[in-house]
Amino acid sequence: MSSMAEDIKAKREELGISIKELADATGMPKDGDKILRAWESGAEKPDKKQYKKIMEFASERPYVVQTRKPLFKYIDLFAGIGGIRIPFQENGGMCVFTSEWDSFAQKTYTVNFGGEIYGDITKVNIERDIPDFDILLGGFPCQPFSQAGLHKGFSDTRGTLFFNIEEIIRIKRPKAFLLENVKQLKGHDHGRTYKVIEEHLKALDYTVTAKVLRAGDFGVPQNRERIYIVGFDRNYFGLPEDYEFEFPVPPKTPTRLGDILEKKVDPKYTISQRLYDGHLRRKEEHKQKGNGFGFSLFTKDSEYTNTLSARYYKDGSEILIDQGNGSLPRKLTPRECARLQGFPENFIIPVSDTRAYKQFGNSVAVPVIREIAKNLLSTMQKLEIDING
Repeated sequence: MSSMAEDIKAKREELGISIKELADATGMPKDGDKILRAWESGAEKPDKKQYKKIMEFASERPYVVQTRKPLFKYIDLFAGIGGIRIPFQENGGMCVFTSEWDSFAQKTYTVNFGGEIYGDITKVNIERDIPDFDILLGGFPCQPFSQAGLHKGFSDTRGTLFFNIEEIIRIKRPKAFLLENVKQLKGHDHGRTYKVIEEHLKALDYTVTAKVLRAGDFGVPQNRERIYIVGFDRNYFGLPEDYEFEFPVPPKTPTRLGDILEKKVDPKYTISQRLYDGHLRRKEEHKQKGNGFGFSLFTKDSEYTNTLSARYYKDGSEILIDQGNGSLPRKLTPRECARLQGFPENFIIPVSDTRAYKQFGNSVAVPVIREIAKNLLSTMQKLEIDING
């Protein structure tokens, strides 16, 4: 086996990723995994440029930092790929505990942030495993718990993942929390689901303020709406029950899809004629039924796209890019999905395209979190001054 072959294999194994993942992550063409497999076996050799690109991939991990004197400490629950963490780390915080059960999301998270990840939050021993911290962050899944009544006490939330957040808050008493969920949480089960969450948080003596914010109003070209819930420890800060957190005012910066599109895109992202014909047929069927379902075509001059979903990897039909000149449309690339969510350019994508689509579709719009983080941290600082004089 040649030195190049050994180097490539060692690099991949060091990152803990598969041949397919490394091929997609380094922008290789459709059959890139076959080519990479041949390079690793020594059957073929990459040219110097290809070799250098692989060896330099993820050589610098952008968010691996050792903060000796953090301004605050936080935990990252249901962490996904770290979209909520980034702004809090930027503002001088140190993450002291991370939980994420999906092994592929763990891979992306670890490559970018390093550190240990606790897998299943339902198995955590809160007092033993979670250090003291100031802020709880959590983009928790909204499991239906519509059977929960409003006044059934603590048992209302058992069996849901919100229960784990509630338990951690109850035992660890952080100064504040930020939770994120789908917009529909507010109206789920005629509002009862959100009401249960609000009542349980307030029962722990925390303030609760919620607001739906749109990513497109914060500078990214995506019509993505999410609910954000912020709370503060009323006892610690001496706050009244009706205290309201002030969410950031959306800057409503003009957006244009072309600003986040790559200049040169591999043909593998262009959909087939057969798939496009299927999209057209289904769209026409929906139109005849009087509804607006079906694929959506966008151009570089579009103000924004539809919401990027975790199912984008299926066929990408909710966001297709018009390539003009009679060409078939294409899907977004993983890097474009990262940009659509406002992730920094140096964020490493170490997984296959399929996994990357799912991860970014499940993630958050980072610029929205960034503005909320600024308000949350400045509010905490003012409240600390008020109680300490």
